[in-house]
Amino acid sequence: MSKSVAKQGKQEILLETGTNEMEIIEFYLSDQPFGLNVQKLKEIIPFDPTAVTAVPDRGESMLGTLLLRGSTIPLVDLKTHMGKNSTEIAEDARQVVLVCEFNGRVNGFKVDGVNMIHRVSWSDVQPMAAFIDQYRPRFTGSINIEGREILIVDLEHIVSEFDPESALDYDVEIFTDESKAACPATRQEMKLMMAEDSSLIRNGIKKVLTSSNYTDLQDFVDGEFCYQAIMKLKKRVIAENGNILDHLNLLITDIEMPRLDGLTLCRRIKEDPVLKDIKVILFSSLINEQMAYKCDDVGADGYATKPQIPYLVQMMDEFLGIVGVRKDGA
Repeated sequence: MSKSVAKQGKQEILLETGTNEMEIIEFYLSDQPFGLNVQKLKEIIPFDPTAVTAVPDRGESMLGTLLLRGSTIPLVDLKTHMGKNSTEIAEDARQVVLVCEFNGRVNGFKVDGVNMIHRVSWSDVQPMAAFIDQYRPRFTGSINIEGREILIVDLEHIVSEFDPESALDYDVEIFTDESKAACPATRQEMKLMMAEDSSLIRNGIKKVLTSSNYTDLQDFVDGEFCYQAIMKLKKRVIAENGNILDHLNLLITDIEMPRLDGLTLCRRIKEDPVLKDIKVILFSSLINEQMAYKCDDVGADGYATKPQIPYLVQMMDEFLGIVGVRKDGA
């Protein structure tokens, strides 16, 4: 995404950037609470069955399309999709639709009701166990609020189960075989780190980068582990009176991560006189105009929404001074 975006209203948006905090909205499926990052929420509307148009050959949990102010959006019955008993609902429940935007798309999710918005710290979010993340990655973590264990739902993964085009293409060919051979060996010499809490996405990005000759890559399951590794490099650089770029050239980081989010990680790097020359790219489903302001504020060198893997590699080449021939011949 270009950094040349309008700055109107920027001050209000930036007041809380890089504090390792987020707001989650607590909603219910039957009597179980779940959470969603408010950054993805556009609005909440009452569920109106008459505004829904069924789609032929849809799955059980895909209700169809929802007419919303002259436009149609896909509507998912989140409770059915999560395997909850559809008859388990309180008598006073008021079913609503969470209208969400991420990865440049708008989708609706029918839920049994909403409670309230909570301001929490990413440091309080517990990551999912590794075996759960690998085989059923519908949650990004959990947090305890007032004695309730709230699972934070990974809506991106859920949407990809309906719409494969919204998922990352891990088999994309960024370069032809001929252009790989012509690409400078400096790609292999670049030292990279990546912070990404989803094992599927983390391994997928590694596959693309490795196939593109970016082979010197360390990956971490969240921003905190990544930051600890960077601080060890900093200590070594200071002891040797060296240059951090001899050890780390570029960091790719997600924004939503347990323990330490990507915005805070980026701010810490860019405000550190020893680390500030490390290039940082924020690679997240949350990238939109408002989030671009926040990325600028924490000093990110670039940002891209997650389906744009070719653009990610293009930015890496630009920031690292590498010239190659893309598959499109540019």
